[in-house]
Amino acid sequence: MSSDIVIYHNPACGTSRNTLAMIRATGAEPIVVEYLNTPPDRAKLTQLIAAAGISPRALLREKGTPFQELGLGDTTLSDDALIDAMMTHPILINRPLVETPFGVRLCRPSELVLEILPVGLGSDFTKEDGEVIHA
Repeated sequence: MSSDIVIYHNPACGTSRNTLAMIRATGAEPIVVEYLNTPPDRAKLTQLIAAAGISPRALLREKGTPFQELGLGDTTLSDDALIDAMMTHPILINRPLVETPFGVRLCRPSELVLEILPVGLGSDFTKEDGEVIHA
């Protein structure tokens, strides 16, 4: 088991499912954290955001979340306020986030995961929608 690869996964999300399948296609078996059931704590979430080189706002998910109702489009909100919202409503955390010894990525699109895996795809990979990612 490749316990050095962690995916923060939502099985209801096609991008997340494709990313997980791509990791497994390299022969790795990641630790799968269904973050809606087991969200990262604040320190871990903050560390993942920093390691991914993105802002908390870049990790916010709008679609299918309480983003609008919470007024999170307000660009004057601080990073701490955005992280607070993600801690209270984990559905606001965009996915999938993948952490490996080679870095952290918000894998949207899913093939971004290939940048941080120790081994590449051995053969072409077909996403759920039929798009082919060439090895």
